Amino acid sequence: MIKRQKREEERRRYIRLDSVFPVNFQILSLDKKEFLSDWLQGFTNNVGRGGICLVVNNLKPELANLIKDKQVKINLEIEIPLGKRGNLATAQIIWTKEIMGEPKKMFIGLAYEEIDPLLNRRIMNYAWMKKLFTPVVLGVMAVLFLGVMINAYINIQLIKRNQALVNDFFKANQEVNLAKEKINWLNKERQILHTKIVSFHSKIKEMSKEMNQEARLLIDKLTQEKNALEKKLKDLQEKEKIATEEFLRLDQKKVILEKANFDKMYQWLKVHQNPRTGLVMSFEGDSDINNWAFIYDQALVIQAYTYFGDYERAKKILDFFAKKAKKINKMFVNAYYVNDGEPAEYILHSGPNIWIGIAILQYTNRSADHTYIDLAEELAQAIISLQNEDEEGGLRGGPNTTWYSTEHNLDAYAFFHMLYKLTHKPIYAQARDKILNWLIKHTYDRVDIPIKRGKGDSTIATDTYAWSIAAIGPEKLKEIGMNPDKIMEFAEENCAKEVNYQRPDGQIVKIKGFDFAPQRHLSRAGVVSSEWTAQMILAFKIMADFYVKTENKQQANIYEQKAKEYLSELTKMIISSPSPSGQGESCVAYATQDFVDTGHGWFTPKGKSTGSVAGTTYALFAYYGYNPLEIKE
Repeated sequence: MIKRQKREEERRRYIRLDSVFPVNFQILSLDKKEFLSDWLQGFTNNVGRGGICLVVNNLKPELANLIKDKQVKINLEIEIPLGKRGNLATAQIIWTKEIMGEPKKMFIGLAYEEIDPLLNRRIMNYAWMKKLFTPVVLGVMAVLFLGVMINAYINIQLIKRNQALVNDFFKANQEVNLAKEKINWLNKERQILHTKIVSFHSKIKEMSKEMNQEARLLIDKLTQEKNALEKKLKDLQEKEKIATEEFLRLDQKKVILEKANFDKMYQWLKVHQNPRTGLVMSFEGDSDINNWAFIYDQALVIQAYTYFGDYERAKKILDFFAKKAKKINKMFVNAYYVNDGEPAEYILHSGPNIWIGIAILQYTNRSADHTYIDLAEELAQAIISLQNEDEEGGLRGGPNTTWYSTEHNLDAYAFFHMLYKLTHKPIYAQARDKILNWLIKHTYDRVDIPIKRGKGDSTIATDTYAWSIAAIGPEKLKEIGMNPDKIMEFAEENCAKEVNYQRPDGQIVKIKGFDFAPQRHLSRAGVVSSEWTAQMILAFKIMADFYVKTENKQQANIYEQKAKEYLSELTKMIISSPSPSGQGESCVAYATQDFVDTGHGWFTPKGKSTGSVAGTTYALFAYYGYNPLEIKE
């Protein structure tokens, strides 16, 4: 019994490992002068500071007997994993145990007699490392897993809050509209009652001239009816007062939620910036162009970042264009892949390149950082070279195109005007004036259609109307013989549409906004474009500011009201981000229908809830009254 306890104590000194490592051993005589065996192979998974437990399979009987009788000593060559070979030690036998089976095992408890202290430390360090490795790794994995779960929970809660914010705002918008309709109805009823009361009063006054019995009876009857109407009018006025108070309360709630959603829209633009390239994916929800960054959209995002003072974010995109983006003929292609910055298509157009130049100028003006002004001038030179190919000073759609777009020439006018303001170089004023003369001759030359889509192209494009106001300005338009009021009136009469829009939750709402083109040009039903509606809202605001300066308050109020009404309609297109990375942040759908012909050579994106960078960014511009085509001090 005492012997067994002693053996158990010896065993408890060992550290049991979850893996084995090999041990070569040789049997020696007790005086260590005679070798009784060649080097044999064993292994161990139990080690201690004073010895090891050696395990041997199918040991020859004569050698096994010598070991069981403890009539020998053992030479050891311990092969520590990742260590050097030839780590020698000598040990005496303390205990043995045999297990019969296939293979036949012998466990031999050994105590060191001779061992290099450094080797012993290395064995123990390895043993403790192995012993602690598994629980540490499991602990780290548990912490990481917990962290992932906590992060996932936080993200889920964030997405839910963001989605709730969008839904709350949409609900508030509907409540305000219903309250407004109720007030309008009560107002009409009040006017009708007031008219009736006035009529009764006139009849009573007329009848009072006659003093016969019949007249007095009729006067009494009319008076009773008038009093009843006056009581009804008083009740109606009280209801109107309550309804107005409720409307003001709901409208204040809507204003707060509206601001919160526009803040979230900007947050959506931030979370989608790729940390490697700096680019922002143009459409979230259309798998065909899921990784595309159109350079026009990047120009808008640069300006959004700049407007909010996020200059480092703006610089990331600008650095891509200044240092990494591949060019053709000193110009950028229309789109690049977000993840690696490689060209997504090799089409090259003037307008999107001009917009990059415009973004640089807005950044330069606001940040006072002139790092990228050379790039803007390089783009300007490329555009001027293309302009010089036309004897009338117009700008083609690109180096490899033959068509002329009003939109691109409006872009160029704004770009050259802004560049001249910043650099004061006459070449840009000359280029600007050539563009304006070309516009007057080729796109502002018809009374029935104030602005044509391009040279020899009378198709109506809504953005050319909005951008004429934004790029040239009401005052300059009047100077060249154009009527800015007629431009806005024509665009509203021909391009404004009220359509049904199915929101991502399946709810159908009516939205009044602006189509890409008049319906008569297309076989499809009306479509509202978020971006082009936002452009028109901004144009209404520019017109309102113009009339404020000319002290025509009545006209200014008309345009301010239109801007407010269309902005309220546009907010019905605010949706929650459909992707995990978007975290449910607010964004704006590109159009009220997916994958339909815009009438201008491209289709709207696929997907019922496709978040659009252009739509979201321009909605922010419209909300804050920021004109991307004008430099302000």
